[in-house]
Amino acid sequence: MAAGNRTRPGEVRSRTLASTFAGYFILIFFALVFLYPFVIQIANSFKTEPDAAANPLSPVPHPFSLTGYEKVFLSTDMPLWLGNSLLVTIVVTLGRVLLCSMAGYALARIRFRGRRVLFSATLGVMAVPPVVLFVPKFLVLNQLGIYDSYTALILPLIVDATAVFIMKQFFESIPVSVEEAARIDGAGVWRTFWSVVLPMARPALITLTILSFQGSWNEFPHTLVAVQSPELFTLPRGLADLVSGSLGKGTQYPLKLGAAVLATIPVAVIFVVFQRYFVRGANEGAEKG
Repeated sequence: MAAGNRTRPGEVRSRTLASTFAGYFILIFFALVFLYPFVIQIANSFKTEPDAAANPLSPVPHPFSLTGYEKVFLSTDMPLWLGNSLLVTIVVTLGRVLLCSMAGYALARIRFRGRRVLFSATLGVMAVPPVVLFVPKFLVLNQLGIYDSYTALILPLIVDATAVFIMKQFFESIPVSVEEAARIDGAGVWRTFWSVVLPMARPALITLTILSFQGSWNEFPHTLVAVQSPELFTLPRGLADLVSGSLGKGTQYPLKLGAAVLATIPVAVIFVVFQRYFVRGANEGAEKG
């Protein structure tokens, strides 16, 4: 090859730096596009109502004010909504992690009559749009006599078909030899599941915890058909009540967006905290595999 056609090391380095710079520029651009609505949400929550109405897209409050957050706690039932959401979310998350793990293990490892039919039914439930189940769900809750109660908020959400599917698929990836060794040592089905298999399913459990917490904390459609008493409103239902103008006229951007910021914080904290363990567990699983 002629000397003039050879690529010089300096040119290769320049091209590499240019492509790296372009890649980071694109990533930063889309990150800013994604984050901008959240910046606007936080900024408007610290504005006065005239400033928020006149400059809703400005990322800088002028002047800085905590009036929106004061109104959230003094003029609304935010503490009640937070308490209801915490109760429902904690119970639903714990119930899903336990019950869906048990159901997933049973479908993955225990051989019983109708197992395939039951798994097919689980997949079928996943394919049904949730809006189709609103009226049947209301009728069932009403017939059982639990409509407009905490039981109605919690019980229908405590088991999820998607969660069962996730756990089943993960349990099937665990070598059968591990369970066989436990049974040789005298462990029964429950002992094998609880002490041997479940600790190995940490990545799936953390994923399920994040999805369950996020889903139950942000659940709004279910509350429409489960309760009607204001004292049973969860945070999404209460925020919807605010947006609909329950406090009177005016945009009230600081109040509404301040409430939205408070509603976002728990989910963000849970995701950030558990994400570290999820990544670590996934890496451990990849090394073992």
